[in-house]
Amino acid sequence: MKKRTVQVGVIQMHNTSSPEENLAHGLRRIYGLAKKGAQIICLPELFKTEYFCQTENKKFFEFAEKIPGGETLRALAAAAKDLEVVIVTSLYEKAANGKLFNTAVVIDADGSLAGKYRKIHVPDDLKNYYGEAFYFEKGDLGAKVFETKYAKIGPMVCWDQWFPEGARAAARKGAEILIYPTAIGFQIKDKYGVNETEREAWQIMQRSHAIANNVFVVACNRTGLEHNLNFWGTSFVADPYGRVIKKAPVNKEEDFIAECELSLIPQVRSDWPFLQNAYEV
Repeated sequence: MKKRTVQVGVIQMHNTSSPEENLAHGLRRIYGLAKKGAQIICLPELFKTEYFCQTENKKFFEFAEKIPGGETLRALAAAAKDLEVVIVTSLYEKAANGKLFNTAVVIDADGSLAGKYRKIHVPDDLKNYYGEAFYFEKGDLGAKVFETKYAKIGPMVCWDQWFPEGARAAARKGAEILIYPTAIGFQIKDKYGVNETEREAWQIMQRSHAIANNVFVVACNRTGLEHNLNFWGTSFVADPYGRVIKKAPVNKEEDFIAECELSLIPQVRSDWPFLQNAYEV
């Protein structure tokens, strides 16, 4: 079988209170990874802003943009076209009907919008600083897979990664790579002594998606302290055997490129035919 590989670039970044600074910072790092050979580049969840869901404040509704049509998408699309790379991230979307969503976008290497996915699992957990239900509707597009220049991508967002149904649905639709833009971290006051246990569970869960669905999984997290949360970084890429190809540190910004051998997928599906033998409940 002919070897087929793709270079996946992951941007683990720390966010400031300035959307303009965050966008410029993200774009600089996109260009840096592209120069090193990245073909698909991922940024964290809501990368343009701080993680504002730690409080409930209507002023943050102003961050929402149209998709397509918004300033952030236009800037990312221009970079994708200029560099001939695919870009995946999460943006705050204001839909035509006025509803607000946490939306993953997949921008193809020609700058076109390959498609979008709206986060289905929206945490309503303000006491633990994940009060997203105040800002986002539950996604209404279902599982999505988009064929890009380099790979078939199934995008989801953060809390979706704790649930097996989305990963299985995307794999059934032909996804080769599941990509999760993410914003998750430690609580500053670790009331129950579980911070590190939760970080480990987070990695295990996504590696299990890779194994159970014979796909590559990309988790792209932010890092650094933002108010009540210390985002735990640890962005990583896992192969269809669940092996971690590359992983970033916990507490600092880092960009990396992971080589994903997509031709491994049919081999693994022959050895471990989980999709073929799965049944609908």
